[in-house]
Amino acid sequence: MAAAVELEGVNVTFGDFVAVRDANLTIEPGEFFSFLGPSGCGKTTLLRTISGFIEPTRGTVRIGGADMKGIGPNKRPTALIFQNLALFPMMTVAENIGYGLRVRGVPRHERDEKVKNLLIQIALPEHGHKLVSELSGGQKQRVAIARALAVEPSVLLLDEPLSALDLKLRQHMRAELRAIQKRVGITFIYITHDQGEALTMSDRIAVMNAGVIEQVGGGRSVYAEPRTPFVASFVGENNQIRGRIAEVADGMATLETPLGTLKGRNPIGLPVGEDALLFVRPEALKLHANGSTVGFEGEAIDVAYEGSVTHVTLRARTGQKITASMGGAAGALPEAGQTLRVGFMPEDGLLLARPVTQ
Repeated sequence: MAAAVELEGVNVTFGDFVAVRDANLTIEPGEFFSFLGPSGCGKTTLLRTISGFIEPTRGTVRIGGADMKGIGPNKRPTALIFQNLALFPMMTVAENIGYGLRVRGVPRHERDEKVKNLLIQIALPEHGHKLVSELSGGQKQRVAIARALAVEPSVLLLDEPLSALDLKLRQHMRAELRAIQKRVGITFIYITHDQGEALTMSDRIAVMNAGVIEQVGGGRSVYAEPRTPFVASFVGENNQIRGRIAEVADGMATLETPLGTLKGRNPIGLPVGEDALLFVRPEALKLHANGSTVGFEGEAIDVAYEGSVTHVTLRARTGQKITASMGGAAGALPEAGQTLRVGFMPEDGLLLARPVTQ
């Protein structure tokens, strides 16, 4: 079976500005695949390139094994859901869902049957007669998905469709979207700047920065094994400590830092003498650490209790701020002004090369 989408050396430029640089990627049929990155990183440009609204300056886009060069959006086996959903407010829900079928000349009885089945799939079987204006935000999202699915695309493209929803509804719709994707079994390509969305829903994630795909992998691998400082910083919270490698052995490295001698994993094999960054997740840091960990002391300057978790911000002797996260059952909470020792197991530290700009 041909890959759902293949990008080969795709570049997109606007004058002197490079929006996408050397994108090489294969998305498999039936995947829920997300592009994750900050605003302006090129993810929406890449989505519009896949959909045919933008032609790549250089490189090839293939869908189902076929080269898409010169093929417009209406001729591609894709459907795109925009941020604003673009539903027709004066049409009923059923008319919105069946619009693409009507434009294609599908007979009325066949169209009605398909709309009926799609309403069941999106759990709105009794809402077909309603106007879009009568629906909640989450219901409108589902109608937009059903309208896109009605034309039977091979690939459904979603450009930050949940960004306008409140937090509770957004969390609910994550599960809804994933459930719909599993039911229909087609490829979903999702654009988001929200790491929670990407980690929760995706089979795989491409993390983008300044037009470049920096890492592709499952949510767990991107979170636990970031390959670049940008991915380590952008996906989840991370403490970043600068230093120079003093010793390497058995996949680990010792780092001399302003906070003292620390140790972490060295997955890319940085050599002795190399400037490096040590990343430690807040949840990996333990307060009142014992001798089995490496660590340092700091003054608690903020204690933020959130029920299931408490975030403690410390100021180290260098002035650097470090955040540690404690579970809700962690016992007595520290107080602001208290001096604490914080430590971590060396396996929970990750060493990456320091970018030349740092």
